[in-house]
Amino acid sequence: MISLLAAEGLAALGCGLGAGIAVIGAGLGIGKIGGSAMDAIARQPEATGQIQTNMILTSAFVEGVALFAVVACAFLIK
Repeated sequence: MISLLAAEGLAALGCGLGAGIAVIGAGLGIGKIGGSAMDAIARQPEATGQIQTNMILTSAFVEGVALFAVVACAFLIK
């Protein structure tokens, strides 16, 4: 009985760590996207509209994947 409770605790810990790693990865990814977009706009100001559109779209995809990972980890916790 005690080993079963320990296994459930470790599973919850793994889910929490997985969600945290997903959020950290998304934050780093969005930061890289934003930094690269600012570099591109500085080099080619006339393409600002296209760069911003692509930046926002890519950031939304990264955020969606991170949200999916957090929700999946939350559903795994009983």
